[in-house]
Amino acid sequence: MDVGGKSLRIAYNVRHKQNAHEPVISIPTDGKVASKAVYFVDWQPKDNPKLLCRSIEQLVSNVIETAASENYKSIAFPAIGCGQYGCPASLVAQTFVKQVEKELIKHPMMISFVIQKDRPEIYDEFLQQIDSDEQKLEASTPKRMSIKVGDATLEIIKGDITKQKANVIIGSSSSENLRLALIDAAGTQVENAYNDAYRDNPNSIIITTPGGNLKCQKIFFLKWEPNKNPDILRQSIVDLIWNVIQNTISHGFTSIAFPAIGCGEHGCAVDIVVKTMIREMKQQIQSRKLGWHVKFIVQPNLPDVYDEFCKQLLSLNKEPIDFQVPTTWERCNENNIRISVLPKTKEYKKIKYDFDQSMGKTYREIINVERIQNERWFMQYLAHSRDFYKRLNENTEKQLYHGCPESATIAIMEDCFNRSFAGVNGTSYGVGVYFSSNAAYSHGFAKANSKGERFMFVARVLIGKTTQGNSSMKTRPLGFDSTTDGNHIFVTYHDAQAYAEYLITYK
Repeated sequence: MDVGGKSLRIAYNVRHKQNAHEPVISIPTDGKVASKAVYFVDWQPKDNPKLLCRSIEQLVSNVIETAASENYKSIAFPAIGCGQYGCPASLVAQTFVKQVEKELIKHPMMISFVIQKDRPEIYDEFLQQIDSDEQKLEASTPKRMSIKVGDATLEIIKGDITKQKANVIIGSSSSENLRLALIDAAGTQVENAYNDAYRDNPNSIIITTPGGNLKCQKIFFLKWEPNKNPDILRQSIVDLIWNVIQNTISHGFTSIAFPAIGCGEHGCAVDIVVKTMIREMKQQIQSRKLGWHVKFIVQPNLPDVYDEFCKQLLSLNKEPIDFQVPTTWERCNENNIRISVLPKTKEYKKIKYDFDQSMGKTYREIINVERIQNERWFMQYLAHSRDFYKRLNENTEKQLYHGCPESATIAIMEDCFNRSFAGVNGTSYGVGVYFSSNAAYSHGFAKANSKGERFMFVARVLIGKTTQGNSSMKTRPLGFDSTTDGNHIFVTYHDAQAYAEYLITYK
């Protein structure tokens, strides 16, 4: 009360007079106390051990339920009863820890026990109870389970994400508990790096920091939001996995530690989150032929989540994914992904006919038509296509055009339509990759080289559920897969959402 000052005292007196029998009186702070609120609880010590335990259990239950109703995500408990009342520290610590674990199943949040510096014996009692309960929980079920997917290993571990050894540990900037736990364990360097990056670009999809005191080289904090709509939730997890994969590849890493994002404080549908995470990671590993070690880390106090991860992991072996390349593809040197299509073939004539219909008299001649045989990219696209169909129950694939300078064609053929270059030619309908059903429109972006040659891709594009775009959109709105001008332009925001099937060189 002294630290909170006069304003806290006045607010408490007013609330107490209004209802002196409230089990928890919640008083918002004005910044003098390092918390958003102070809870005053109605509690008296009991001489009878059973009554003492019941009173502490009720106190913990009342406090956590009040915090959950007020949307708070963390609580700091003192060692109530162990000071002037002289209650047995071992009994108080045991009761506190056990009741907190029960409540966390219903209301996931961060709980701290704060012990006075001059009472090390009380600190030791709480530490002993916490360690004892963790050991019992870990002994009740296996601590880890793993399977091989090609050259990769997928592993489920019951443990603490901050203690994992991996090239990169995944966090979420939208999960306060997870973010604070990672930053607290990683140290001041990481805290400063995160704050600087967030200040410079608060809308960034990902914030990357050093590993600090953690056993990793980097921490990826990804922007991710839960959603009650199953389809939106599922797609958000797919996007999250994709962003992790892309950034892990760009850093040259081969091991990842994932927390069970969404299964704690956000209270998302565990079956949807876990199934999507496991299957999307399997698809990415298979389609990209990655030999990574991927760990999914589940908190020991979430046994149901751990069981769901294990169930989904075991079911992977029963659901092999069969990827097949198009029948038009030819065998060739694996380093050669550009195959010229002969003018006499039906394949060539179909491409030329569609191009003529769309271009009209905008061009003089076709110099070459090349088929792009990038198996890794095609497998990623195919996996994405299957997910789209399952979710939307319809085929939303379109054949669209993408004109570009010659300098961009090689990068696209080798590493897909990378969103890192989005915005180079405008952002009228969103900051993504632009395609058009009108080749004459795309022609405007196909700048001629020194020989007067221009370049245009014929692409397969999954437009999914689309909506009207505008220049302020950094990504597609939740619930949608692409944006559009309402006519012939479509903008995608996921690198595997389109596949460059052919490259037309023309004048």
